[in-house]
Amino acid sequence: MPNTEKKHKIYTRYPASHIVLYNGVTVLHFALGGVGIMLGYGPSWLAYLFGALYLAFAFVEMYLVMPLTVCPNCVYYGMKDAICISGLNVVSLKIARKGDIKDFPKRARGIFCHNNMYIASLAFPIIAMIPALIINFSFLLLAIFIAVLGLLLF
Repeated sequence: MPNTEKKHKIYTRYPASHIVLYNGVTVLHFALGGVGIMLGYGPSWLAYLFGALYLAFAFVEMYLVMPLTVCPNCVYYGMKDAICISGLNVVSLKIARKGDIKDFPKRARGIFCHNNMYIASLAFPIIAMIPALIINFSFLLLAIFIAVLGLLLF
């Protein structure tokens, strides 16, 4: 009988290609989401402001709030020569004090917890572009919507 047990590779140091892919997909998702909001409700200064506020929220949440509040409590923070899938533990080491690994589960507690804010930053442009497609349809906006949806599913 063949061995059907799968073996999973556990990384203490993710390959650079995985980190670049993870961050590339995240940045592209945020950028296309912001552009989709701007195009979908534009051209108006309010659409550009709305899109810019989304971009600021998404990037600050992912690349500042996470290294300051979540990463210090992660097991990767204190591991010698370790790099997590996002690489943010390296950033966190430079800007935040070590937390308590027992506090790591708190990142998912409460309505405004980091996990919910991160999911909101990923889902918001998709939700915002649906009415924009109805109000101000264009094939470019549809392509951006499909791309952002695809990046979310990736």
